[in-house]
Amino acid sequence: QVQFVESGGGFMQPGGSLRLSCAGGMATLLSMGWYRQAPGKQRELVASIDSGMTTTYATSVQGRFTISRDSAKYTLHLQMNSLEPDDTAVYYCNHFPPRDNAWGRGTQVTVSS
Repeated sequence: QVQFVESGGGFMQPGGSLRLSCAGGMATLLSMGWYRQAPGKQRELVASIDSGMTTTYATSVQGRFTISRDSAKYTLHLQMNSLEPDDTAVYYCNHFPPRDNAWGRGTQVTVSS
């Protein structure tokens, strides 16, 4: 069972951009999702992409975030633009729907002025 590895998080001012990456070998070619968990809140689905490249987004990030897959490099990405303080969270990638034993450590995204 693969365990995904997320990277690319950091500190950003409101309005800025970050690009997250997720490594997981061939497992990233399956239906995948980006999830996030803010302090004191439950983990939530941010975006998903299926094997046919169809994407879905949470209403809160629609138009600002873009999920994509580099099939040649077995890498999943999340381009985050127009970041807002409410985007502050630990971001994870996992299968969609998620598998309990595939959660990685996540990558912290902090948006603050």
